Amino acid sequence: MDIDQSPKMVNDENWQLGYKGLTWSEFPEILRLPMAKANIVQIDDETRDLVQNARLKHPYDAELNYPLRLDHNAQDWRDVLGTMKVPFLAVAGAKSPYFNPDFAKISSEIAPHGEYEIVEDAGHLVMAEQPERFNQILEEFLNRLES
Repeated sequence: MDIDQSPKMVNDENWQLGYKGLTWSEFPEILRLPMAKANIVQIDDETRDLVQNARLKHPYDAELNYPLRLDHNAQDWRDVLGTMKVPFLAVAGAKSPYFNPDFAKISSEIAPHGEYEIVEDAGHLVMAEQPERFNQILEEFLNRLES
């Protein structure tokens, strides 16, 4: 399952569905800049409190995480999608500040057993912004696996 994550982050002449604005000419310097706010819908108080507590217990260290971001952003997972032997579901936020949601449809077409859903009124944090719709999508996908 993929939640609002393009299989290829860097945009080039063959792929325009990566992280918005990221091309090889800005790579890797742009990855040191703060990212845009991930959500477009206000997160409910309970979820926000859980996230805040987790952040306090385990603060994000941008410098420590930088090598991982470099590696992740340099990858192209489209070939992996094409070899998957298991069902695959891509879920995208229609209003993601990071990705054009069309990546989900294209990703599902690359995967032999691919499906996709684009969730309206959701940004990058689909599961937190639209939890009922996200859970419905996930439950329906899992139920199809049991059939």
